[in-house]
Amino acid sequence: MDSIVQGKAGMTDAEWQVRCDLAALYRICDHLGWTDLLDTHMSVRVPGEPNCFLINHYEEMFDEITASSLIKMDLDGKIYGKQGRFNAAGFTIHSGVYKARPDANCVMHTHTRAGGGVSLMKKGIRPISQDALAIYDDLVYHEYGVPTSQEECDALGVSCQKGNHVVLHNHGLLSVGTTIPGALRSLYMMERACELELISRQLGEEPVLIDDYIIARASQRMKQVRSEPNYGQHYFVALQRQLEKKGVSDWRQ
Repeated sequence: MDSIVQGKAGMTDAEWQVRCDLAALYRICDHLGWTDLLDTHMSVRVPGEPNCFLINHYEEMFDEITASSLIKMDLDGKIYGKQGRFNAAGFTIHSGVYKARPDANCVMHTHTRAGGGVSLMKKGIRPISQDALAIYDDLVYHEYGVPTSQEECDALGVSCQKGNHVVLHNHGLLSVGTTIPGALRSLYMMERACELELISRQLGEEPVLIDDYIIARASQRMKQVRSEPNYGQHYFVALQRQLEKKGVSDWRQ
């Protein structure tokens, strides 16, 4: 940043904005039903401070999280400003990704039923739906490791260097993005692909296969789409409008 502009509570305007955006992301995840009580977590790197990120206060439900309640910590686990409890496994996951991926600015992790179900299979997502084609070329499978360990932190960093759409075996889903809207859009497409995959496996017959030529063309197109700086932005804004229509806007506090 060329200049430091002080925002709310002595922080920069840029930090306050990403706090509001991350808090909105938690509310959106609650709206979409992507919650597991207090568990699972989303984070964003602090603008201008590449070694710091924001994550939820572990004692809050997703529909209670606000911009000011988020915890700021660095990649070594030091908390800055407001103190609070954080999820140790969450720190392992998010710090591991940020250390390995300097380009990453947002990480999302969920334990949805569809994502958890697909995570039980070696190669659970097949290229059988247009939703799957949105992520198939960038899909990574990560073996289950010891939670909160340095070994798992390092291993996850290695996996995330291979792609932004990660199925955590025996666990759940994870998406990595250069922006919050991009990470959200990626996770949404993963979730849709997982839902359709599980449905297809209960139909009693083989799904209609998509031609290899179409799969390759989709891969080329999605690489371009996901590289756009505003990837997912319209969806993120639209989902915030849905929250506001429900009378929810206090995440900006």
